[in-house]
Formats: sequence, C-alpha cells, structure tokens
Amino acid sequence: MLTPGFRLFFGFTAVAVATAAVYGVASGSAGETEYFAVLNVETWVGVLSLGYKGGIGDHVGYVVLMGFALLSALVAVFLVAFRDADAESVGELTADGRVPATQTDLEANYWPALAAFGLGAMIVGLVTHATVFVIGLVIVVASVFEWMMAAWADRATADPEVNRNLRNRIMRPVEYPVTAALGVAVLVLAMSRVFLTVSKFSAVMVAGAVATVIFLVAVVFAVAPRISRSVIAGTVALACVGVLVAGVITAAMGSRDFHHKGHDAEHGEQAEDHGELE
Repeated sequence: MLTPGFRLFFGFTAVAVATAAVYGVASGSAGETEYFAVLNVETWVGVLSLGYKGGIGDHVGYVVLMGFALLSALVAVFLVAFRDADAESVGELTADGRVPATQTDLEANYWPALAAFGLGAMIVGLVTHATVFVIGLVIVVASVFEWMMAAWADRATADPEVNRNLRNRIMRPVEYPVTAALGVAVLVLAMSRVFLTVSKFSAVMVAGAVATVIFLVAVVFAVAPRISRSVIAGTVALACVGVLVAGVITAAMGSRDFHHKGHDAEHGEQAEDHGELE
C-alpha cells in the first residue's frame, strides 16, 4: 500500500520531471514558434533521454529540476520503506519489538522562520539582482524540505530521542556533504575577496598567517587531553564568522588595481617608435 508521504513526494517527482521536460524543450527551440516547438519530436526525445539521443535547451535549469525530481523520488522511497513512520513498522526495528506510542508534544521547529527569510530574499531579489533571488529560492526549497522531514519525524513515536534518530538516519547523509560543500565554497569565496583587496605581498603574508593559525589550533586540539566538542565547535564557528566578516568588508572595499606588464610594455614600445619617427 502506498503511504500518503510516498504519494506526496512522488507527486513532486512527477511535477518536476514534467516541468524539466517542458523547460528543456522550450529553452532548446529558439527561433521557433511555441506550437512548432512543442511538436519538435527530436527535442522531446533528447529531453526525455537526458540528452542521450538528442539535445537539451538550458542545461542549468534542466539539471536543477531533474535533481529536485531525483531527491523527491529518493525521499518517497524512504517514506514508503519506513511506512511514514508508522508505529508498528518502527516497533519492528527496535530490539525488543515493542510498538511505541505516538507522540503528542512536538519540539520547536525553526524551519518556517528560515523559509520566511528565504521568501523575503526572493522578493528583494526581484527588484535588485537575480543572484539574491536564486539564493532566496534555494533557502525556501531547503527549508520546506527540512520542515516536512521534521514534521514527519516528530510524529514517529512518543520518544523524542527515537524520533531524532529516525530523522538523522535519513537526513544526515544528505545534510553533511551538502553543508560541507557550501561552507567550503563560501569560505573560499570570502578568502578570495581578501586576497584580491590587499597587495600582492600582503596576500602572501595573510595566507601564511591563516595557515599557521590553523595548524597551531589543530595541534592544540590534538595534544590537549580533554577538550569538549562545544569548545571545538565554538572555536571553528568563531573562525568562520571572522573569515566571513573579513570577506564582506574587503568585498565592499573593492579589489586592488591589476597592472599587466605585457600591455604596459606594448604601449611603451609604441611610444618609443613614435618618438623615433618624429
């Protein structure tokens, strides 16, 4: 029997695949009228075969929509496997086989507030810049997805710890690599702003100082007998905030002037030739 959660995310999958197909056909039929674009069989074959037997229009939008469809399909499979966290199915996974009671008191959920922030960023992006709109859209999609998974896990059993473990079992394999990739990308971008703002010599000195500090802190954490995880997490968080603040400040200051020696030398040679002719 197909569970309600499976039907919901399978519906997301079907809508995303259909949208990706229409988008791929429409964006790949430039110069054609809408009627003939829809009737272009070769484009439809390319879109439905993921580009194996034909061309696709805008690859970025198509990949984003198909990626969302794939994630929705995976979540649908997880939900139907766990039977939407049905109490009897969860009881089969426990050691003693007891069926837990359902939970009535839910934990605080902050994902709606983050989704509202993303929606505000989308509205601001409509009148400022497309990048802000895309960032807001990503925040909204991620927040809604996490919101639904949190609501599903909160009603799994009467034990909040068991619910948390069920939720982490599904979401942690996705959250850890995605968060790490985004964090590395943001930190690299922030450091690049710093290097592009300061002078060439200062950029080398800043890079050396940052690498030295990271090495020394890692040595202290490795040698110290007992350091709690909260201290390590707080130190890393403060360092990340410092890098982000430095990146924002230097980005507002602007990059330094770059002088191309080859271009200057070419102008110098032209000036000398002009002087000789005179």
